[in-house]
Amino acid sequence: MRISNLNLLQTSVACGPRFAAIAGVVLLLTACSSMHHIPAGTPLSEVQGRYGAPTVACPLETGQQRLIWSSQPMGQYAWATVVSADERVGPVEQILTDTAFAQVKSGNWDKQRLHCTFGPPAEVSVVGLPGSRSLVWSYRYRQAGAWNSLMHFYFDESGQVTRMHPGPDPMYDPPEFFD
Repeated sequence: MRISNLNLLQTSVACGPRFAAIAGVVLLLTACSSMHHIPAGTPLSEVQGRYGAPTVACPLETGQQRLIWSSQPMGQYAWATVVSADERVGPVEQILTDTAFAQVKSGNWDKQRLHCTFGPPAEVSVVGLPGSRSLVWSYRYRQAGAWNSLMHFYFDESGQVTRMHPGPDPMYDPPEFFD
């Protein structure tokens, strides 16, 4: 059976309002979910008008400010930029990536630096046995751009990162996995 373009067009038109509404919502959600298209030099007020206030604002030694818009605790993305003294944004980059996490070195990073680099964690937990407990911050992200994962950062008593590793995000496990 051959379907002509006219039949396909008529079917699409018949589904029109419902299909258009669903497509519009999907398009709107995807348009609002990414900040990577914001050009450097855009006024901060314009960015905040579209995406709201940043989740984290950290002053830098240069007098500039690092701003982070995060979708944590449930999302897998966060975007960061550096704002100049004249309130214009620099390049906006997605920061919850394997490449960005690779810059963290044990013993050289504390909670404040991690917070100002990646924003708030999705989960905070304590693991270990009595007498050997570690605070863990976990960030949801797409490992290798594909896998639903958590990057776990372990802290010692002084608040320094001691180790880190990725792992699967159980939030995405099917319910029957737990039966």
